[in-house]
Amino acid sequence: MSTLKMKDIKVIANIGAGTMGHATALQFAMNGYPVNLLDMNQAALKHGMELIEHDLATFEENGLIKGNQKADILARIVPTTDYSDALADADFVIESVVEKLAVKKTVWQKVEHYVSEDASMATNTSGLSPTAIQADLKRPENLVVTHFWNPAQLMPLVEVVPGEQTSEATVKTATALMNHIGKHAVALKKESLGFVGNRIQMAVLREAFKIVDDGIASPEAVDDIIKYSLGRRWSLVGPIASADLGGLDIFENISSYLYDDLANNTGTDPVLKKLVDAGNLGLKSGQGFYNWEGDMGKEAIAHRDQALLQLLVEDQKKR
Repeated sequence: MSTLKMKDIKVIANIGAGTMGHATALQFAMNGYPVNLLDMNQAALKHGMELIEHDLATFEENGLIKGNQKADILARIVPTTDYSDALADADFVIESVVEKLAVKKTVWQKVEHYVSEDASMATNTSGLSPTAIQADLKRPENLVVTHFWNPAQLMPLVEVVPGEQTSEATVKTATALMNHIGKHAVALKKESLGFVGNRIQMAVLREAFKIVDDGIASPEAVDDIIKYSLGRRWSLVGPIASADLGGLDIFENISSYLYDDLANNTGTDPVLKKLVDAGNLGLKSGQGFYNWEGDMGKEAIAHRDQALLQLLVEDQKKR
């Protein structure tokens, strides 16, 4: 069993240099850790380093780093395609490969051949079971989920999710390390399908899709209602605390007549299935609930990311 505490973590092995992996590598390097960045080929590593340099330039523009820090941060990241080189001296291994259980299990079994017995191991997944991933490992107690939210370089939350065999020490070390590198880590008591964030997200989306499908309101109206009411409130005081503040008797009364009318379908969402079957996949196809042709998608992402950057600036001032 790993007995490493956060203060014992000196070297990071970061498996995967893609959308999520490059961002986790950058987060560790920005906070002083040497990072061995591992991917399958040089092309993937080159692309990952380009993404990292782009993010650093954005951070510099927004005052999150100074220009003279960029070279030092990049120097801490060592790209490699060799498992032995990446893992031999690693105290903490984080993986962000494709969201397929068989692939993740294969990667972690290979990791165990090279990494020290004390190393803490973290898989970045948005919903795969840590119990299933750790099932065939020699040291399953050392593995935990650290679920970063996309875009990982901008979103603070990391859900730390134990599998059935994960040790409490592993959870504590991962949680402390995530907080140390500037994230807001929240440890779950046990795993659940979708963890917590995605369970709440899908519950809200199920009702939102039904509202649109029933002709109660347009997609634009639903989004505005969330953005200018619940979204603002919940970013300051979460939904459970909001219920406490509003009065649980009031919410109990609302539940007595509203729960029966809310969407409760199971299985694949029928509204989503209709759109997907028609090839309307959202931004990636140019059409979903919204028309994303032209530069609309790029503009929406740029607006979102700029707002997230400003929030990061405010967070940094509080640290």
